[in-house]
This record gives sequence, structure tokens and C-alpha cells, in this order.
Amino acid sequence: MKRIRLEIEGIVQGVGFRPFVYRLADMHSLTGWVRNTPAGVLLEAEGDENALNLFLLGIEREAPPLAVINDIKREDIPPYGGEGFVILASGGGEAGAQISPDSDVCPDCLRELFDPADRRYRYPFINCTNCGPRYSIITGIPYDRPLTTMAVFTMCPDCLSEYENPANRRFHAQPNACPACGPRLRLVDAKGGAVAGDPLDMAISLLKKGNILAVKGTGGYHLAVDACNEAAVSTLRRRKKRDEKPFALMSPTLGEISRYALCSQTEGRLLAGTERPIVLLKKRDRGPGTGDWREVIATSVAPVNGYFGAMLPSTPLHHLLLKDNFIALVMTSGNLSDEPISYRDDEALERLAEIADFYLSHDREIQTRTDDSVIRVFLGNPLFLRRSRGYVPRGILLPFRQQNVLAVGAELKSTICLTRGDKGFMSQHIGDLQNAATLRSLEETVTHLSRVLEIKPEVVAHDLHPDYLSTGYAADIPDLPKVAVQHHHAHMASCMAENGLEGDAIGVVFDGTGYGLDGETWGGEFLLGDYRGFQRMGHFHYVPMPGGDAAVREPFRMALSYCYETYGEEAFTHPLPFLASIDEHERKLYCRMLERRINSPLTSSCGRLFDAVAAIMGLRNSISYEGQAAIELEALAEKGRLTWNYPYAIVKRDNMLVADFRLMIAALVQDLLAGDAGADAALRFHDTLAAVTADICGKIRRESGVERVVLSGGVFQNKLLSERIYALLQERNFQVYTHRLVPPNDGGLALGQAVIAGHSNASFPQSQR
Repeated sequence: MKRIRLEIEGIVQGVGFRPFVYRLADMHSLTGWVRNTPAGVLLEAEGDENALNLFLLGIEREAPPLAVINDIKREDIPPYGGEGFVILASGGGEAGAQISPDSDVCPDCLRELFDPADRRYRYPFINCTNCGPRYSIITGIPYDRPLTTMAVFTMCPDCLSEYENPANRRFHAQPNACPACGPRLRLVDAKGGAVAGDPLDMAISLLKKGNILAVKGTGGYHLAVDACNEAAVSTLRRRKKRDEKPFALMSPTLGEISRYALCSQTEGRLLAGTERPIVLLKKRDRGPGTGDWREVIATSVAPVNGYFGAMLPSTPLHHLLLKDNFIALVMTSGNLSDEPISYRDDEALERLAEIADFYLSHDREIQTRTDDSVIRVFLGNPLFLRRSRGYVPRGILLPFRQQNVLAVGAELKSTICLTRGDKGFMSQHIGDLQNAATLRSLEETVTHLSRVLEIKPEVVAHDLHPDYLSTGYAADIPDLPKVAVQHHHAHMASCMAENGLEGDAIGVVFDGTGYGLDGETWGGEFLLGDYRGFQRMGHFHYVPMPGGDAAVREPFRMALSYCYETYGEEAFTHPLPFLASIDEHERKLYCRMLERRINSPLTSSCGRLFDAVAAIMGLRNSISYEGQAAIELEALAEKGRLTWNYPYAIVKRDNMLVADFRLMIAALVQDLLAGDAGADAALRFHDTLAAVTADICGKIRRESGVERVVLSGGVFQNKLLSERIYALLQERNFQVYTHRLVPPNDGGLALGQAVIAGHSNASFPQSQR
């Protein structure tokens, strides 16, 4: 007989782990006990050696669906007998438990949901230890019912019996409830008045008639309409003031999704996972033996875009709304432009009053708002565009242990990161920090995540930009040292950290905007360094941004800038399509701005280069959402066939490698004037950027000896460019690392800030080495 003690760390509380251990021990006739501790789960098990080995194997291979085991520490201790295996009350220990993310409905609960003989038939809040809300309903720790928003619902005898039975899959399922004792649906009109009839049946009827409903989900409200109803979708677009940005779709099964989008095996697995993210899927176009998305989905769902953002139901309520009723519903975040998703009932009634016709709500409060996660597949792996519901707050393993850091991100796609030991915990998507409402959401997120993870920060990291709201927020935190981190260094460090890298790497960081050490706007950067510092080895050549931030919203300004850099005043005489809408007076005004650098700050941004090329090619003079010009340029390039590199120059200036694209712009303009500026030209542009990247990395390697390259920044959301760069670098025998666990855009930036600050013992801005 032997006895072992196991300390198990990870997401092992609130996911049915203790009853799983109990049943496993009983199966192998072991004696002992299991309990929760602040750090995870502690257990002792005694039996013969073969039974213990099978027990250990079962823990590793058969853990509950929502459990994530990060570490198991084993200790052999003297056996002392005993009878049976028991679940003990929670005990003391070192803090460090992790909270489970919210999860989709498990197969067992889904079967009960649609079983007329089951007592939870059509109950929109069915759950068990293998599924349901977690992070969004927790108000404090430990994770017990009194510290969730379910505290106000007293379990009936039947539910309590399940809750107290270790053999039942609802043992200690904190959101456990049924129609007799749990939350209830309600349907109200735009003024908050109750609508007569069954809320679910009436909601389905209203959606079929073309009404817009605000539907309360796990982490907030969605705005829903029938995705096949063109008039309803157009009305939603008009009311939400969302001109062209695609809406997300929710379908009941993968079968319905396949009617309007192409779905690979990997994409299908992501869609059907317990996290239920939005996955970007290529639209199904008309072809031999295939349908066409236009025959199924309203054209205004995703105009001028080659992809749909699709997802499967993520709550019992969504399953009930969709099953046998709709091919797809538009399910877009319930918010106004640039504001966080609405999650409180009174707030939703006020903020969505001009958009929603009716509200399908319920009386289970949401403690923490969590927007949908968004993923696309890159080289067979998931690439996050937004990491939020379903994945937060899972820890990310760092390559080292460090002090406790709070990193508050930058401005766009805001998230925060908290570190403890060798784990980094990213928050849900907060939004763009450009208004007071989003700043309040940031403050709430810091408070809540720090409390439920029991992390007391020892240092605060923020972006180097002095005018970001996040920078101001960090400055106001008392009694903690501050570390200002350069934007692109944070991107590089983020990719290094999630890939477990230590030592020097080459950082290729392409994005739209980042405050540089020279006071200019960076964005096409080649860095060399580690977590402690970096050297700027190269960049895209600087060009003016006529009108400053206005150039972000109006890409034609960047087209003017690049053409002026290439041709001088002669640029304004070329018969280019984007110039047609600019009269003679405006042309002279822009010419003076560029010549004298009036309100025209310099930028090395890769994002602005994409804008310029998209405008030169006549795709987009202005945009209605971030990255629109670049997205449409990528979509056009995907149709290209004939490709070769445009000419370019790499020159040495101020001891740095500078990629000069004036030769490329001249060649592109010649293609345009010759009538050859379609898909092939767009593809050539992408290939030219890839060739420039590989060439500069090769020159840095020859100088430094470093062969590891990390790719980060928002431009690497571009699948086509990312694949081209990745392939070229691999051909040249570089070790290439990309993002898999956090987004390459600013949504992953806080992780990089956190690990850089974790290596800093001083509270002063990062500087070049």
C-alpha cells in the first residue's frame, strides 16, 4: 500500500474537479480525501501502486471539460489506512487559485434542455459543473454561491439535493437552478413595459417579423435581428450608425453556417469549442455544385468584405432562440459606437433606446461584462483578433517568475494584464479608451480582476504616450512605481513571452500608431532586443500625415503624401482616381501642407502605407471603421494570380536600415495608369512588403547573429501578408514566432508591458540600449 499527496494548480475550482476526483478514487478503490485550497486542489490518496498509477493517469487524461491543469506536485507520504474517500471543506494555503471562464452548454444539459420529460425543459439557465457562467457572475472569492450573482436565488429541495451530492454532475455547481427557484426571462418594450405572453415565444415571433431585440447574454447585451431579413439588418445598421463594418452572425449548427461560409476542420473545432468564439470564415461564393451566401444572408450583414464573423450559440437562451427558427441571427455587441458593451439592465434600456424595439432580459445580474472573442485561423492555428469571453481569465505561462505587475495597455482595443509568479492574466476586451465610459470600464476591470485573482500589484506599466487615458489612469495610482513602455517594444515582448522566449530576438512590429522615442509616430519597425531593452535597427521611411489624425480616417491623405514624396508637386497632375474628388483649391492647400510640413506629423506606420496604397488603387478614400482600407486591400489581393515584387530600396540612415517605398509607389502608379491596378497589383504590394521584411531581417542577422524573429502588431491580422512573411523568413532559415494566445494587435499589448516592467527595477521610461 502507498499514499500520495497531490497539489494541483490551474482552473480546478468551480468546474467539478473535486467530485471528479471523488468518483475516480472510488472507481479504483482508493481511500483518502480532496479539498479546495486558495492555490487550487489538495488531495491525498492511498491504495496499491497499480491503482494509484491508474488514478494519476485518469487525473491527467479525464479531467472535467472546463478544468485546466497547469501543474501537479506529487509527494509520497506514509500510508495510514482509513475508510472511503471524502470531500473535505476548503482549507488554507497559499493564494493562487484560478477562475474558470464562462462556457457554452455541455451536451448533457443541452439534451435535457430539449427533453419534454426533463424538469428543466426549455429552461434558459440550465447549467452544471461542466458548463455555464463563471467569470461573468463572480463577485468575490472564494468561488462559492454567496459570492456570485446567484446569491439571491435560494435553491429548491431538488436543486439542493443535486448540489450536495458528490455523485451528481451538479455537485457544487454554483449557478445551479431550475424553473422553480432560479432566474426568469422577461420581455419588455423600448420603454421598459412588460410584453404579454411567454417571453421566449414572443421574442422569436418578434424577430421573425423583423424587429430588433436587445438580448441579454452571458457577458452583456447583443443586438439581434434575423440575418436573412435585408430590411431588418439595414434598419439595425442605420440605427446603430454603423455604415459598413460587418455584423457577427450566430447560427444554430455548423450545418447552417456551411450554407453561407466555408468552414475548415480547424475552424469548425474552434466554433464548436466550449469557448464559443466568433470565427472569421470566407464567404461561400457561387460555384459548381455549391450555394452562394447571397441566397441565404442579407447583403448588408457584411458589405464590401470577403468574410463573415460567425459563431454558434453560447448560452441555453441562444440555443432556444435559434433551434428550428432561424438560419442565422445577427448578434452584434449591444453598444453605441466606441463604447463598452451594455451589461446592466437599466443601462441597456437607456443606451440602446434608439436602437432596440424590445429587450429579452432576465433577473440574473452580470457582474463583469465580457464581449465576444474573435479568431481567425493562421497556418492551421487560431489567431486571436479579440481575446475575451470564454478565454478570460485563463492564465498565460510566462518564461520566468516575476514581481506582481499591473499593465494597463494603450488606447485602442484596451485590455489589462496582471502577473503573479510565472503567470500572466489578461482581462477581457474593454474597448477603445477614447471616452469616459470606457475608462470607467477599465477601472472596474482592474478592481474586479485584482480581487478575484488575489493579486496586489507591486508596479504599474503603461504606454509611453503621455496623452493616453490609460497613461493618466496609471499616473493616478498612488504609492506604486510606474514603468513607461515604448509601444512597439511591448508588442515584441508580448509575442516573446507567450512563446516562452528569453534572450535577444528580432522584432518585426507593423501597426498603425505608436509613440516613438523620437517623438514621431512609429509603425513599421525592426527592433533587436529582449525584455530589458531594445535597439531600433530599422523602420519604414518617414512620410508626413497631412492633417494628423484626420489621415487615419481619410486614407486619400496618405495617398497624397506618398505620391508627393515620390513625384513632388507633379503628383497632383496625375490622372489618379483618388484625386478626382479633390478640387484645384484643395490640391494647392494639400501641396502647401506637405511642402511646409504644416499640421503634418511624420510617421513610419505600415498601417498608413496600406491606407495609401488602398486609396491610390481607388478602393477607399475614407473609412467608417478601423482598418477598413487595409481589409479591403487584402481581400482584393487574395484574388490576385500574377505576382512579382515591385522595386524598393533599403538605405542606411542615422545608423538604421530604412525601407524606402518610393520606387514601389511609382511602379504601382504606372500599373494604375496602364489599367493594371487590380488584384494582381494588390498581391504584388503584399509580396513587396514581405520581401522588404525578409531582406531587412537578413541584414540585421548578419550584423547581430540573432536568428529568432517575432511578428507582432495589428498589421499581422492580415493573413495574406503574415503567411507571405512567415514563408520567406522560414526559407531563409529564421526561427519565426507568431501570436497564438493573445492578439497581435493592441489587445495583446498589456502582456508585453507586464513582462517588460517585471524586468525593471526602476520607475523611469524605457530607453534604447
